[in-house]
Amino acid sequence: MAAARFLVSGKVQGVWFRASTRDEAMRLGIAACRATNLADGRVEVLAMGEAAAIDALAGWLRQGPPLARVDSVMREDIDDADVPPGFAIA
Repeated sequence: MAAARFLVSGKVQGVWFRASTRDEAMRLGIAACRATNLADGRVEVLAMGEAAAIDALAGWLRQGPPLARVDSVMREDIDDADVPPGFAIA
């Protein structure tokens, strides 16, 4: 399993970004995904699944849902043990 931590900046809070990320992760067959609003206005996404699915999610995060404006996506590959099980929005 592959796992990654993404930090997404831009207009990504208050535009259904986290819920849309969860839905996209489920559509891609990702095993676990957590999307969290950060105090600095970014969204942190932790995801675990097949490498191709993680790459596809990374591509989706660069655009996000229709109301979002993504300025940047930073990716860090992490150990899959660092991703909580299931799907959560925090």
